[in-house]
Amino acid sequence: MGAYMNALAALGLALGVLSPTETVQQKANRRGWIPARIRLEEYPQLKRLAWQVHGTDTLTPPEALSIYTRNSRHMDESAMEPHERELLEALHLALGESHV
Repeated sequence: MGAYMNALAALGLALGVLSPTETVQQKANRRGWIPARIRLEEYPQLKRLAWQVHGTDTLTPPEALSIYTRNSRHMDESAMEPHERELLEALHLALGESHV
């Protein structure tokens, strides 16, 4: 364990325990953040648009943006939850695509 702590210190990182309140605040401060794998269950519009995707519950950011872009005519942006709208905006910003 000491070796791990030394490695973290060398990288400028720290190990700690967060309270549930801190975790919620951190999630609120992630605007513009894109996960490495996008879980379909967390984004209802994306899940609906990705009906043809089989064998996986997650997508990479380029895959997700491609599905949003190709199927934009079937997307109901007014029904999009705020966190999904933020994801779509972050994908467009990060991957250089024009907004749908």
